[in-house]
Amino acid sequence: MARKRKKKDNGGLSGDEWLTTYSDTVTLLLTFFILLYTTSIVDTQKLKGIAKEFQSMFSSSSGNAVFQVTENAQLPTDGDSEGQGSKDVFDVYEQVKEFIEEKDLNAELQIKEDERGVILQIKDSILFESGKAELKDNSLPMLSTISELMGTLPNNIIVEGHTDNVPINNYIFKSNWELSTTRAVNVVKFFIENKGQNPVRFTAAGYGEFKPIVANDSDENKAKNRRVNILLVVPEKEDKK
Repeated sequence: MARKRKKKDNGGLSGDEWLTTYSDTVTLLLTFFILLYTTSIVDTQKLKGIAKEFQSMFSSSSGNAVFQVTENAQLPTDGDSEGQGSKDVFDVYEQVKEFIEEKDLNAELQIKEDERGVILQIKDSILFESGKAELKDNSLPMLSTISELMGTLPNNIIVEGHTDNVPINNYIFKSNWELSTTRAVNVVKFFIENKGQNPVRFTAAGYGEFKPIVANDSDENKAKNRRVNILLVVPEKEDKK
């Protein structure tokens, strides 16, 4: 049996003084790494590496770690910049295209893109009767399928109503502005009230006849201009310097 080391009677060193220095050093190191953690964006793998080092330093004789990071630890992110929200227009376009083809919706809508994001363009005749803003019953299955797509993407959504340049003036709508806006609102209401989509994601806009895609110089072209656009907004990425 090992004999305990006796403290010298004359007040000299006992041999245990190094523990105080070691303890102070480890405390300073822990404070330093905690400071780094709280003032920077933390990489999961790097943090796990740091945790492993601390586990070896702070483990008791029974092997119980003092500092631990689990697989499901919630770490701060830079506004989800590395998650789904960081997808560019091409990525969103490809995902939408694959979904539309899988659901066989190519005959009912067109996929386009512009500087704002990806657009699902739907002819007004698929959704509404002429001069009206109530959704047709037979358009609801298609809108329900589009709602499924929305559930797979984090993007904000703008629903835009467009008309041709033929004036309207009935007891409900005094202008194409009101018709196009009401149509957009009714599409948004369907997604929110019937499909449970988050209203915070949605904006409804009516443009009347003032944003045509072709000249209103034939019945065929007027039909192309009468449309509803569902825009999946893709913010431009800022250049990182």
